[in-house]
Parts: sequence; C-alpha cells; structure tokens
Amino acid sequence: MDKIIIDNLEIFANHGVFPEENENGQVFYISAVMYTETRTAGKTDDLEASIDYGMVCHMITDYVQGHTFKLIETVVEGLAEKMLKEIPLLKKVTLRLDKPQAPVGLPFESVAVEITRGWHTAYIALGSNMGDKKAYLDSAVKALETEDCRVETVSSYIETEPYGYENQDNFLNGCLRLKTLLSPQELLDRLHEIEAVADRKREIHWGPRTLDLDIILYDDIVMDTETLHIPHIDMHRRDFVLGPMEEIAPWVRHPVLMKTIRELRGELDA
Repeated sequence: MDKIIIDNLEIFANHGVFPEENENGQVFYISAVMYTETRTAGKTDDLEASIDYGMVCHMITDYVQGHTFKLIETVVEGLAEKMLKEIPLLKKVTLRLDKPQAPVGLPFESVAVEITRGWHTAYIALGSNMGDKKAYLDSAVKALETEDCRVETVSSYIETEPYGYENQDNFLNGCLRLKTLLSPQELLDRLHEIEAVADRKREIHWGPRTLDLDIILYDDIVMDTETLHIPHIDMHRRDFVLGPMEEIAPWVRHPVLMKTIRELRGELDA
C-alpha cells in the first residue's frame, strides 16, 4: 500500500496530567503515515485522487489544539479516529506524538506514543426465528450503520431449517460485509448490544432467538479467546452461513482452511 508521510508537525497545545501543563502548554510534534493508493493521482496529476496533506496538517493542528487531554495516548487515539472517519481515501494511519518537554525531571530527548489504526473488513452472519424475522434482520443492518461501522453489502435472506436444536421454527438467515474501526472484541460487544435491543435470550443452546449475530471473518486474522473465535469455528459446516456468504463474497478465503467460500460450500454440498 502507498504512503503519504508528514514528519514532525510542530503544534503548541495543552495536554498533560499536571495542571500547569494544561495552563501553560508546551510543544508537541506529530508524525503521520497515511496508507492509501496514489497510483491514480500519480497517473492523472489530480489532487482529488489523493489525500491533501496540507488539509491534513490543518486538521491535525485544529484537533490537537482544540482539545485538552491528560494522556498523549488519548490525543492520538481520538485523532486517528477522526482522520479515518473524515478522510475518504485513508485506509490506515500510523500516528506518532512526541512530547519533548514532558515533566520527567531527568535528561531525555523525547517521550512518544505511536499507534496504527485502520479500517477492517468483517463478515457478519444474521439470523432470526421469532416474531417478525425480516424486521429483526433489517433492524440489525440499520443499527450497524454508524460512523465506525459501514455496511457495504447485504446478502439475500434465506429460510433455513433449525440447526442443532430442532424443536423450533425455521430461521431467516443472511450475511453482510462491513468496514469497521472496531477491534474484534469491540465489534462483538456491539453485536451483543444490538441483540439486547432485540430482546435476545440465551436460554437454550442453539435455541429460538429474536436475533443472532455472529462474526464470521475479520480481515484474515485467526484468534481464539474465551468469548470469541475467528474465523467462526462452525462456518464451514453451516450452509445457512456459506450460502449467503457465497452470494456476496465467493472469492474470500478461509484463513485456516485456505479455501474460498465457494470451495467450502461445494464440499459441504457434496
């Protein structure tokens, strides 16, 4: 991926734990590595096809001077989020904030915080088998449309027989692809909040539910925690997941099994 780099933008601001830092202020230096695609701009010489680094310098300065935080960690976290939300062609950003006048009381050149944040691609499975099933799925899609989550495409909804616990109504299932700034755990928490609004109950394993939302894939990461497994551990065994996924992303590859969604569904059908 291409990069546009801003080195050591000097900004006088009022961040710090101590009251005198907030009152008197000090010099900070911010560097930004902006990940984007510059080929079109390089071929056409058109600024609209790239990121205006002059505009970005003013955005950074206005944000850093317009807020007062105790921690420089908070400064760069908020700034990265603002940049990713407001700069259309920005895919990922690395920010470094140097604080050369920090009140340490020992000789040093600078203290700094550096973070990398960016947009991620996640696939979410949706299901419902209680009440107005379509309305529950539609409400979940709408609830995921926020500043930090952007729904890109939604599959058709399909009716499927229950999985595991069979003494229940048929399900309506689908999948969607979204871009998100949330971490996997933060995204899971967001899904649980949306389920809670739909009055989701977890009384019977694989039992009836108003709304069921699962992270199927998140970029190409592989992770296993007590609360979250990515890729979803049963995705390759479930046609009600692979069917909608094949509709919107047949070419996406399972990062463990190294097979595309279309290949996995073909094996399941066989």
